[in-house]
Amino acid sequence: MKIIIFGATGDVGSAAVKAAAQRDHQVTAVSRDPSALAAISPLVTPLPLDLLADPHSAVEAAAGHDLVISALRPPAGREEDLIPLTRTAVQAARHANVPALVTGGAALLKLADGGGHTVLSAPGFLPEGSRLIAEACAAQDAMLEQETGVEWTCLRPPALLTEGPLTGQYLLGTDTLLTNAAGVSQISFADFGAALLDLAENPHHASQRLTVAWGTPAPALAAG
Repeated sequence: MKIIIFGATGDVGSAAVKAAAQRDHQVTAVSRDPSALAAISPLVTPLPLDLLADPHSAVEAAAGHDLVISALRPPAGREEDLIPLTRTAVQAARHANVPALVTGGAALLKLADGGGHTVLSAPGFLPEGSRLIAEACAAQDAMLEQETGVEWTCLRPPALLTEGPLTGQYLLGTDTLLTNAAGVSQISFADFGAALLDLAENPHHASQRLTVAWGTPAPALAAG
């Protein structure tokens, strides 16, 4: 496939770029400065764009591709930019008449205790420093509900999205936070990127939200 990845230099975006190139897909890697990504593979074409300054550039860039992946994440202090950034990527997919895979957030995933609370609403669950991006991710969910004329799939991470190994092994769920037998909800950027590409290659979940996490046993993370 020819895949365009917005937010290609972020943790999830760069993992998705690597996963796509390893599977022999042609990748257009979009970021404000994606030049370092060219070293990943000859299949990767960096494309510098500022989607907030020039949203229409996303439409032009997506033309001729088979799939749009949005791995966009604004910096701390600019959390509200997540909504216009995501809208720009999804609209680019609509104009190109191709599906969109959107990296979401865990905010509205239900806790597995059956109490009815979500990650965002559960008292004391979220660190205070994570609340603003969680609220932005909840608004992103609401925005996607209003998007028509495009097949979108939103993949939401578990509670912890961290550095770690690529295992190729994960659980796939829908609206509930996934945990392993020890109650830990996490996955590596590498496996999250691989999960995005698995969905790209097996598009059976159009216009719905999914989530992934490591199951049991979870791989050991390096100290430090």
